[in-house]
Parts: sequence; structure tokens; C-alpha cells
Amino acid sequence: MTESTTDEIEPNEAETSEAPAVCTLPAGDDAEAALVHDPALTGPRADCVLCGEPTELPADHPGSTLCPVCAWQQAQRIACSG
Repeated sequence: MTESTTDEIEPNEAETSEAPAVCTLPAGDDAEAALVHDPALTGPRADCVLCGEPTELPADHPGSTLCPVCAWQQAQRIACSG
């Protein structure tokens, strides 16, 4: 049996493609900002899409809004799913 080194291994086409294999997030603090209470926000609040309780997010906030309890439970489900 012959010994092979990593110098002899040629990359396949998938490894050399120009498209990144991982989606990148735009720079910003959106995730952290969603967890921090902002007392300057006024107006109607969005309801949690799972339990219906009011959240601290404004009603015009894009995406699915979760109350702190449901957000915590979703994070636990995702963390333990794999």
C-alpha cells in the first residue's frame, strides 16, 4: 500500500467553486436588538404567533414575533434537536 499525503490530494469542483457554502448574515445587531427592551418604542405591540401574548416588538415588525417565553422554548427545541 502506498502512502498518500495531503499535497497529492486534488480539490474537487465543489470545493473550488466561487459561491460560498455558508449563508452569511449582513452586519448588524438585529438578533441582539430583538432581545433588548427599548422603552423608546411606542404604539401597538405585536402578539406572539404561538401563544397570542403581547410582545415588546412593534406591530409593524417584520417576521414572526415571539414573546420571551416562546422564544426561550423555541431556542431550547432547536438546541436539543440534533
